[in-house]
Amino acid sequence: MEKVIDYVALGRRIRICRKRKKLSQEKLGEVCSISTAHVGHIERGTRIPSIEALYQISKELDVSLDYLLFDSQNKIDAVFKSISAQLAGKDGDKVKVFISTVKALADKIDDL
Repeated sequence: MEKVIDYVALGRRIRICRKRKKLSQEKLGEVCSISTAHVGHIERGTRIPSIEALYQISKELDVSLDYLLFDSQNKIDAVFKSISAQLAGKDGDKVKVFISTVKALADKIDDL
């Protein structure tokens, strides 16, 4: 079965990832060398991004091109990236405690 790119859905995924990383359209455009207006058009699905722009966007948002284009990224990877994004900039000692807690839970997952 042939995959068809849904540009509105592509834009929606870009917007969600951009907001998750707390980036403005202006900042994303700046680091990807595209205008703020073009970022807005891509997010609304009214413009088709170039391969280069899409690559730069995926790199900046830490997501795969496959995810942006077809929403087929491994869901567990998405969860880990989301958690990582949430922990970015937090107190290092508290992050260590959080990770230790998660590891301890993972060790006991079969007992739950």
